[in-house]
Amino acid sequence: MRILWVDIDSLRPDHLGCYGYARPTSPNIDELAAEGVRFDRLYTSDSPCLPSRSALQTGLFGIHNGAVGHGGTAADPFSEGLRRGFRSPRAHHSLAAVLSRAGLWTTTISVFGQHHSALHWYAGFNEAIQDGYNTWSAEGVGRHALDWLGRNADRDRWFLHVHVWDPHTPYTGTLEDAEALGDGRPDWVTEEVLTRHLAQGGPHSAAEVMGFGGSGSLFADNPAFPLLPGSLDSLDDVARLVDGYDTGIRRADVLVGRLMDALAAQGVADDTVVVVSSDHGENFGELGVWCDHHTADEYTHRIPGVVRWPGIPSGTDSGLRYHLDLFASLVELAGAEVPKHWDGQGFAGELRSGDTSSGRDELVLSAAAWTVQRSLRWEDRLYVRTRHDGYHGYAEEMLYDLGGDPHLQDDLAAGHPEVVAAARARLEEWESEMLETTPGGVDPHDIVMGEGGPFHVWGELPEYLERLRATGRAPIADQLERRHPEAAAGGGPAKISYF
Repeated sequence: MRILWVDIDSLRPDHLGCYGYARPTSPNIDELAAEGVRFDRLYTSDSPCLPSRSALQTGLFGIHNGAVGHGGTAADPFSEGLRRGFRSPRAHHSLAAVLSRAGLWTTTISVFGQHHSALHWYAGFNEAIQDGYNTWSAEGVGRHALDWLGRNADRDRWFLHVHVWDPHTPYTGTLEDAEALGDGRPDWVTEEVLTRHLAQGGPHSAAEVMGFGGSGSLFADNPAFPLLPGSLDSLDDVARLVDGYDTGIRRADVLVGRLMDALAAQGVADDTVVVVSSDHGENFGELGVWCDHHTADEYTHRIPGVVRWPGIPSGTDSGLRYHLDLFASLVELAGAEVPKHWDGQGFAGELRSGDTSSGRDELVLSAAAWTVQRSLRWEDRLYVRTRHDGYHGYAEEMLYDLGGDPHLQDDLAAGHPEVVAAARARLEEWESEMLETTPGGVDPHDIVMGEGGPFHVWGELPEYLERLRATGRAPIADQLERRHPEAAAGGGPAKISYF
């Protein structure tokens, strides 16, 4: 039993060829998808990076493990208190620990734990390899991964996690890289759409692509990052931004090909399980967010899932599933026992039979690093409830028809109060059910709100209000000032630098 998991950060499925993308971003991943199972409706339960991987490693939704943010109390899992004996139950039942006890040598090659100070990520790994930010890009990670495979690939039982960040900002691709992919301008972004977006506000909006814009952006319009404009002043800028993202995907895909070649050189390629997935997706205009992941919506939460498992029939899985469900299934297929308290629901039997049309009736998606939102995802509908808008000005409740409006440009909540009411009731019911087994019955979103809101907006509002007014968006500034009077006056938690 050999398992290679390639974890590509910030990867939305619809920018891969195997999910219908026209650009040649992913020929190696596409080949794996043709040989294996492609998951079409796979979602992370919690976003972005730290909450998603915390959920995956613990097997628990963020509402159960407590790690839902990127700063403050809720950037760490709940204290286990008196449940913590000589060993931590959370660490003992982590994904890596479960596989390790099943006899697999577990290794992670990733800077994630260091980057986010998420030391709980390492629980259960027999081996952790990280070389600081030299293990960020596919090039740096690849050196370590290829060396590891050269030494270990022919061992009988191992699980290797290889994590690359290339599709994540800041985009480091070149103009030559972009030209090799051909035209990538999204056809749904017209001059009219872009004009509307430029009039909007919020971090990572069309007018301030990186963060809150102004002097706070170190990367945008920097000659070292030619595919990262500071603002989207034209459709050419939109195309350049997409080029930056797609070239990052292509570099990650090249590494996938190199890893497969390394397995082949050791004579184990056909016998190795290969998984390609992501922590979360990326928004490119959806809900007014560009090249980032702020919201509990379709594009931040839907992720690719490709599994090539020898003996498992190839095909497409159309079931509505969490990433926790997929990895619970991989645990089952590896011959290990899924911990009873995990929120993930395994479906290994369906994978073995090739009957992959079932899944969950609905999903609850949660975000609390840039905004504080929970959403209900069912059929072709998405209901979003916002407790903190992250200074985007979102309504408290929003409703979208993903079939007719795939890029979330039309909020239908006002016209469908009965659908909104039913979705709200179901979301509240889910929260009540979850809190029955949450330590102390405390919702970590309450902790985030009690500490002044999501980490990434701490201390940003006074300067951002000035920027909005200086750039012709005073009505947006006035609205945010009314909605967040304490933060507008400089109250609440102060901004903390990343490094």
